[in-house]
Amino acid sequence: PLQSRMKPLASFLGLWLLFQLPALVSGTRAVYKVQEEQPPNILIGSLASDYGFPDAGHLYKLEVGAPYLRVDGKTGDIYTTETSIDRESLRECQHLLPGQPCYLEFEVSITDLILNNSPRLLEGQIEVLDINDNTPNFASPVLTLSIPENTNIGTLFPIPMAMDRDSGANGVASYELMAGPEAQELFGLQVAEDQDEKQPQLIVMGNLDREQWDSYDLTIKVQDGGNPPRASSALLRITILDMNDNAPKFEKALYEAELSENSPVGHSVLQVKANDSDQGANAEIDYSFHQASDMVRRLLRLDRATGLITVQGPIDREDVNMLKFSVMAKDKGANPKSARTQVVVNIKDMNDNAPSIEIRGIGLVTHQDGIANISEDVPVETAVALVQVSDRDEGENAVVTCVVAGDVPFQLRQASESGSDSKKKYFLQTTTPLDYESVKEYTIEIVAVDSGNPPLSSTNSLKVQVVDVNDNAPVFSQSYTEVAFPENNEPDDLVMEVSASDADSGSNAKLVYSLQMDPSSKGSFAIDPDSGEIRVKAVLDREQRERYEFSVVAADKGSPSLRGTASVAINVMDRNDNDPKFMLSGYNFSVMENMPPLSPVGMVTVIDADKGENARIQLSVEQDNGDFVIQNGTGTILSSISFDREQQSTYTFRLKAVDGGDPPRSAYVGVTINVLDENDNAPFITSPSNATYKHILPHTSPGQQVSKVKAEDIDSGVNAELTYSITGGNPFELFQISPQSGDITLEKEILRKHHGLHRLVVRVNDKGKPSRHGTALVHFYVNETLANRTLLDTLVGHSLDTPLDIDIAGDPEYERSKQRSNILFGVIAGIVAVTLVIVLVVLVRYCRQREAKSGYQAGKKETKDLYAPKQASKSGKSKNKVKKSKSPKPPKPTEDEEETGLQKSLKFNLMNDSVSDSPRIHLPLNYPPGSPDLGRHYRSNSPLPSIQLQPQSPSASKKHQVVQDLPATNTFVGTGDNNSTGSEQYSDYSYRTNPQKYTNKQV
Repeated sequence: PLQSRMKPLASFLGLWLLFQLPALVSGTRAVYKVQEEQPPNILIGSLASDYGFPDAGHLYKLEVGAPYLRVDGKTGDIYTTETSIDRESLRECQHLLPGQPCYLEFEVSITDLILNNSPRLLEGQIEVLDINDNTPNFASPVLTLSIPENTNIGTLFPIPMAMDRDSGANGVASYELMAGPEAQELFGLQVAEDQDEKQPQLIVMGNLDREQWDSYDLTIKVQDGGNPPRASSALLRITILDMNDNAPKFEKALYEAELSENSPVGHSVLQVKANDSDQGANAEIDYSFHQASDMVRRLLRLDRATGLITVQGPIDREDVNMLKFSVMAKDKGANPKSARTQVVVNIKDMNDNAPSIEIRGIGLVTHQDGIANISEDVPVETAVALVQVSDRDEGENAVVTCVVAGDVPFQLRQASESGSDSKKKYFLQTTTPLDYESVKEYTIEIVAVDSGNPPLSSTNSLKVQVVDVNDNAPVFSQSYTEVAFPENNEPDDLVMEVSASDADSGSNAKLVYSLQMDPSSKGSFAIDPDSGEIRVKAVLDREQRERYEFSVVAADKGSPSLRGTASVAINVMDRNDNDPKFMLSGYNFSVMENMPPLSPVGMVTVIDADKGENARIQLSVEQDNGDFVIQNGTGTILSSISFDREQQSTYTFRLKAVDGGDPPRSAYVGVTINVLDENDNAPFITSPSNATYKHILPHTSPGQQVSKVKAEDIDSGVNAELTYSITGGNPFELFQISPQSGDITLEKEILRKHHGLHRLVVRVNDKGKPSRHGTALVHFYVNETLANRTLLDTLVGHSLDTPLDIDIAGDPEYERSKQRSNILFGVIAGIVAVTLVIVLVVLVRYCRQREAKSGYQAGKKETKDLYAPKQASKSGKSKNKVKKSKSPKPPKPTEDEEETGLQKSLKFNLMNDSVSDSPRIHLPLNYPPGSPDLGRHYRSNSPLPSIQLQPQSPSASKKHQVVQDLPATNTFVGTGDNNSTGSEQYSDYSYRTNPQKYTNKQV
C-alpha cells in the first residue's frame, strides 16, 4: 500500500522536476573536487543524484571540459578520461598565487528528448586537488655563494630557493645542509618564511680565513611536505672573498609600480636604488634580477648601473596582470656585498582586446569547420550553437554586447545567469521553422562590441547548413502517361522513360524506380531503377492483350522512405500479323427451292484478330458464275438465281476474305449450298397408262396380284414418299391396293356380275405439306376371252370420257336382265314401282343436269348421245349448232369433284367430215415419240363420228381437267400379253345411236 501511494507522488515529482528544470539549471553551478592524476573512468560526480536533475528521457552532453572529462548521456555522471588532469599543466592554474585553488571549468547541456525542447546549459567547476607528483628542484645543480673572509659570526647569506610545482603541503617544506668536517663548524642553515615562501639562508658560524681555505663545497637538500615526501639536492659552493666592510642597502624593501599594458619598449617602469657606505669600487653597485621568472626577464629590462627598469617586451595584461620579482644590488668590491629588494609591477588594463566570440556545438548539434548541420524539422527555439563572448580586458573594457547581424531566422538567448560581464554565454536558436527546400544554408554573423573608449568589436560567423529531412515525396513530371507501342517487338526494346523529382537532397532525393503490376502483367515490363527507362521483356501480342496498365513507383532513399506513384498505360499497336479467319472450316447452308432471286441463303462470319484497317475485311465469291453475291458488311450470301432442286441440288464455291493490311492477308473457305426440296411436283404415274387394260380370267383366285401401279415424284424426302389408294371404281370391293407398293390384288371371288370392264381410280399422294397427288385409271377386263377387242377398246375409250365419280364395274346387261326378271315377277306391283322409278330417274337426271357444270354437262350429254340413236334432220342439211351454257364461276373443287373432272373437263366437238360422215374420235393425249398415233388411227378407221376434246375454259382446264393431273408419261400405251391397246376397229360394235343428234352439236 505504501508503494502504491508513493507512485503518484513520484510521478508528480517527476513532472514538477521537468517543469522546474530550466530554473534549476540556470540557478545552479555544480562544484566538484578531484585529485589530479586520477586514472580513467573515475566518477567525479553525478548531476542527476547530486543536484536532482532528471535521470531519464534527457540527454546530457559535455560541451566544455574535454579531453579531461566525459559525461554519461543518460545519467549525467561525470568521469575522468584517458587524459589525466595534471594540475600543474592546466592553463587556468599556471599563474596562480600560492594558496589559490585550481579550477577546471566544465559545461554540460541537458536536452529533453521527450519534449524535444531547446537544450539547457549547466555550468560547473572541478577543483583540482594537488597531489605530490612533482619533486622540488633548485634552479641549478650547482649553487654559488660568495662570503667575505671577515664576515661576522651570525651573518646570513640567502641561498637560491628551490621550486616545487606542487602547492600547499606538497610544496617545499624544508631544507637541509650537509657539510664536510672542515665546514660543519663554519656554516649552518636557517630557513626564513616570507609570504608563504621558505627562503633558505646560510649562517656563518665561525671565523673565515681565506688564507686557510678559500672555498667550501656543501650539499643542500630540499624536501616537500608530501606523503611520501619528495626531495632533491644541489651542490652549494662557498667562495671566501677578501674583506668588504659595508653591503649595499636599498632605499625600499618593496617597490611597487603600475604599468599600462601595451606600453612601448623603453618605457620606464620604476627605478630601484641602493646605497653603499664604502668608497671606491666597494661603493659601486651592480643591479640584477634575482629569482625572476623568464617572463619577467622577457618583458622587463634592468639597467645594471642605474637600477632603472624599463619595458623590453610587449606587455599584455591578459597574459600576466602582475610581475613580481626581486632585484639584487651588489657592490664591486673585492669582497662584494649584496642586498635584495622585492619589486611588484601591476599591469594596468587598456582596451586593447576586442571581444572574443567562440561558437561551438550544443546538445545534439555538432560543428565541424565552422559549419553546423541542423535538421529542417527541428522545432522553433532549437539551439544550434553555444556562443561564448568574452573580453580579455577588464572593467568597462570587458563589458560586451552581442547581437546577430542580418535578417536570419536566428537569435541569441542568454544561456547562463552566472556569467560575468566579460564572459557571457548565449544560445543561438531558431526563431522560425526551417525549410530545406526554401533555404538550404544560412551564414549567421555574430557581432560583439565592448564598452571601452573607443569601443572594440569583433565578429564571428557560423554557417548553418539545413539538413534535409525526407519530408517531400518524389513527384513525377506526369502523373499519368499513355503511350502506344507496336506488337511483335523485340525483347528489351525501350517503351518509354519516366522521370520524377524530389525536392529533398542527398539520399533523400536519390530515387529508385520500380513497377507495381497485377499478376497478369508481371514479367512483361521492367524498369531501370536508376534511369526510369521502361523496357519490354516479352514479345507483345495485341490479340492476346491490347492494353497494359500499371503503376510506376519512385521511392527515395530517405529514412523512412517516401514514395510517389504515376500511372502508365501502354496501348499495344496492331500489326497485320493475323490472317482473316472464318469461324468454320467450311460452311453448309440449306435453302428451300423456288426462293426468289437476291434472297439470303446463309451468313458467314469471318474475324480478324487484328484491329483497324488490318481487321477491315472484304469478302468475295470465287469459282462462281454469278449465281451468288455476298454482302461485305453483314457476310450474308445472296442468290442471284431462283433455285430448282430438280435441276441442281448442290452449289459449291469458295469465299475469299482479304484484310486491309499492308501487305494484305487473306483466307479462303468452302461453301456448299444444299437446295432443300419443296413439294412443288405432284407424283406422276409411270404405269399403267390410263388407256390400257388388263385381262383377268373369272377363275382367278382371291389374293392374287393382278396389277401394279408405279409412280414417281421428282421431289425428294417426304415429298417423294408416295402412298397409293383406290378412290373410285371399286363398288364391289373386288380389288385392294397396297398403300406402300401400289400392288393391286384380287380380294374376292369373281362372280357373274363382276364380268366386264372395271375402272379403278387410283390416287397417288406424296407426303409433302401440302400434299400433292396424281391420279391413275387402272382398267381390268373380267372375261373368259378377249374375242371382241374393238368393243373392249370402245369401252375403255368410253371410260376415259366418263366422270371419275361414276363407277364402271362389271356387266350392265346382267343387271338389266335381272331387273326385267324382277319386273315380270311383280307385274302389277312393279308397274307402279317402275313408274315411280322412272319418274325418280327422270327427276334425278334432270336435277343433275341442272346442277352439273357446263363441262360436266357436256360430258354427260356426250355420253348420252354416244349411246343414243342419232335422228336425221328433215331438211337433210347439217347445221352446226353450238350450245353455250352459262354457269357461274365454279368454286374451288373439292377432292371428290377433282376426281370426277376427267369427263367434265373435256368438250366433245362433233363436226361433219368433208370426206365422209363417219365421226372421228380425237383424244387430248400427248404421246411420246414412237408411240402409236391413236387419233390418226381413229380418224382413218373409226366409223364413229369425229369427236374433239377441248378444254371448255382456262379455269376449267386448270381446275377440272383430270388428264392434266396425269403425267405425260401416263399416256404411253401399255403393252403385254393381257393388255390391249384398243386399236382394233369397231367393226363388231353395235352402236345404236341417232346419227343426227351429233350432227352439229358440240357438247
